[in-house]
Amino acid sequence: MKCTACSKGTLNPSFIDGLFRAHTCSDCGGDWILIEDYAAWRERHPNYEFAKDIQFEEVEALEKKHAILCPVTHTIMRKFKISAHNSHRLDYSSAIGGLWLDKGEWELLIREGLAGSLNALVTDSWQRKIRQDSAKEHLSDIYRDRFGDEAYTKVKEMRDWLQSQPHKADLRAYLMAEDPYSARR
Repeated sequence: MKCTACSKGTLNPSFIDGLFRAHTCSDCGGDWILIEDYAAWRERHPNYEFAKDIQFEEVEALEKKHAILCPVTHTIMRKFKISAHNSHRLDYSSAIGGLWLDKGEWELLIREGLAGSLNALVTDSWQRKIRQDSAKEHLSDIYRDRFGDEAYTKVKEMRDWLQSQPHKADLRAYLMAEDPYSARR
C-alpha cells in the first residue's frame, strides 16, 4: 500500500510498540491502524496499562493540517480532536475504521493518557464531550477575565456550597432580593 499522507513511502506491516498490528510508512514514519486490530488486542489485554512516565525519543507529534486520503478507499479522512485542552487532531477513515497516526502521535496519545482509549476517540460521544469541555473552559476563561481570579474562585466556592444546600431556592431568592426583609419584591 502506498502512503497517502506523504505520497512517497509504502505502508509496511508492523506493530505499534510490539502490541498490535499496524502498517508503518517507510518514508514519513506514520502508522495506519485498523481500530478492529486495536480493539481485539485491548479485548485480549484489558488490564494493560500504558506507562505515562516512559521517556520517548524527543519526537514532536507532527499533525498534517490538510486532509489526507484513506490508504484503502482513497476517500478523505475526517479529523478528530483528542481532548478539549489539546488542539491536536487524528485522521480517521469511517469507511474502513482506520486511523492514521502521524509520526509522534502515538507517543502523544500515551503522554496524554489516551492510548488506552484509541477506539473511543473517534466516537460521537467522545467528540461531543470534547466540545462541551471546550465550551466550559472558554466560559470559565471569560468569567475569570471579567471577575478576576480571586473573585471568580470565591464565587465558584459559593456556588458549589449553594448547590449542596437543601433550601437552595430560598437562599437564592434571599440573595437576589434587593431588600430580603421587605414584603415587596
